[in-house]
Amino acid sequence: MDFTPDEDHQAIAEAVDAACADFDDEYWTACDTGHRFPTEFYDRMASGGWVGIAIPERFGGGGRGITEAAIVLNRIAASGAGMNGSTAVHLTMFGLNPVVRFGNDRLAETFLPRAAAGDLHVAFGVTEPDAGTDTSRVSTRARDDGVGGYVVSGRKIWTSKALESEVCLLLARTDDVDLGVDGSASGRFGGLSLFLVDLDPEYVDIRPIPKTGRNAVASCEVFYDDLPVEGWRLVGERGAGFRQLLHGLNPERVLLAAMSCGLGEVALRRAVRYAGEREVFDRPIGANQAISHPLARAHVQLRAAWLAAMHAAWRYDHDLPCGEEANSAKYLAAEACWAAADAAVQTHGGLGYAVEYQVERWWREARLQRLAPVSQEMTLNFVAQSVLGLPRSY
Repeated sequence: MDFTPDEDHQAIAEAVDAACADFDDEYWTACDTGHRFPTEFYDRMASGGWVGIAIPERFGGGGRGITEAAIVLNRIAASGAGMNGSTAVHLTMFGLNPVVRFGNDRLAETFLPRAAAGDLHVAFGVTEPDAGTDTSRVSTRARDDGVGGYVVSGRKIWTSKALESEVCLLLARTDDVDLGVDGSASGRFGGLSLFLVDLDPEYVDIRPIPKTGRNAVASCEVFYDDLPVEGWRLVGERGAGFRQLLHGLNPERVLLAAMSCGLGEVALRRAVRYAGEREVFDRPIGANQAISHPLARAHVQLRAAWLAAMHAAWRYDHDLPCGEEANSAKYLAAEACWAAADAAVQTHGGLGYAVEYQVERWWREARLQRLAPVSQEMTLNFVAQSVLGLPRSY
């Protein structure tokens, strides 16, 4: 294995750091408390080519991989933007990956150049109120319209960025599947298809969900009421939507891991600075092991999680199986991020609960990482069953 520093990756990190430096704590606090999408920041990222970094060059993108996208998102989160900044751009990076991999020429040529230019906001519609993490129970239906297209009806939840997005990568049921006597996994996930649909307000009702943190990017409940979808908007093969979706889900886990590492980094950085400056009983509080050890432990955990994320990204970019690696990286990064943010609040004492010091914002965002896009418990289920070969628990 080669751990020689990559000059291109270093240049990407430095350029993103420089771009993010113009957006300070006050900017992100205002976006979060005002529930305002960070348009100025998004436009800066788009003009720099960072939004389209993983889109092929023939469509105007950067032609780079998930590894480079992960570096971009890591630096955005680490700048202090946290999940508000990184989520504003990351949906384009992983949400359109199935279109890059499986989309027909018309679909790719219509949408990928606009996405690469930052002119197209994209949402991701998979989770449903009655299905949750059991994707096999998706009930949103795409019915044949009799002339080669579809009509979509159903309800999705936790569709982030739906308010800003023009299109949504949507998983819907096109066919009923007989599971047979074994209820096999392949059967359970059959009959599902992917579409890139318009979020047309004539047929789509979007309702933001009030939530604890990451409020600059709304998460929404979305109702589809007989939305017409042209046949060419089908992504890849009908009925193979779940398999194709994995080309969005595995990169999503890698990118979320990278974002978590960046979020933990900025929380840790602020805590270390405060621990070195704040004096109690005539010495810096960082001299106390009760303060320094949790911070040192958080640093070690974040470094390990970052290496896991880079390993998973490398495997994906080299077309190697990466389900175990992507899920493991997401799990490790979520735990490390939460430990760092919680230690940062504790280091600040009562002031850690004050908005002025920012760490409470990152603490709220860090808690989300252990829930989304998949809970830590479901990640462990995947490892137990798919990696270790243990019996299914559900």
